[in-house]
Amino acid sequence: MTTFAVPPIDPMSIRFQGTEKLVPEGPVLTRRLSDLPGLFAAEDERAAAAAREDRVVYTVSSSPVPELPRELPQSITTIQPGTVGGEFHMTKGHQHPDPQGEIYLGLRGTGGLLMFDGETTRWVDMAEGVIGYIPPGWAHRSINVGDEPYSFLAVYPGSAGHDYQWVLDHGMGRRAVAGAGGHELVPYTSPTAQR
Repeated sequence: MTTFAVPPIDPMSIRFQGTEKLVPEGPVLTRRLSDLPGLFAAEDERAAAAAREDRVVYTVSSSPVPELPRELPQSITTIQPGTVGGEFHMTKGHQHPDPQGEIYLGLRGTGGLLMFDGETTRWVDMAEGVIGYIPPGWAHRSINVGDEPYSFLAVYPGSAGHDYQWVLDHGMGRRAVAGAGGHELVPYTSPTAQR
């Protein structure tokens, strides 16, 4: 596996290898249940499942373009299907400390883009070929609401940064849970040890 390129970066082509990997490949991040404390409302169920099987919730396969000012890094995130306490698998979610826009392009499966600006929550249905636009200042998280892996391409300014703690501190306004019609957005609740 390669790492991030070092500036100055030469022009290059970047290709999809299936819907889960970019070539040439940069760093790959894998998030398991044990890596996600405080994310799901049913924290006790997440901890118990992590102790039992510690399944992969999502992976992020990056290109070698570095997260530096004036660069446009890309990555493919693949979220596995599943729930914890009825809440769908999701990414940690983050806000950009340097407020920048970002785009997501759905590659496979069915998901959603949950955004929160501290007061208002927005949801964008995502699927193959759909572009979700995240304006500056909106925290965002991706959620797999289907029964197969959900993959999307992200392109963002390298100087944007990723503040994961903001989401843990403020929540996302809503949670996506399994419902009779597929998924429902319910009011955000803080993680609890009992449900």
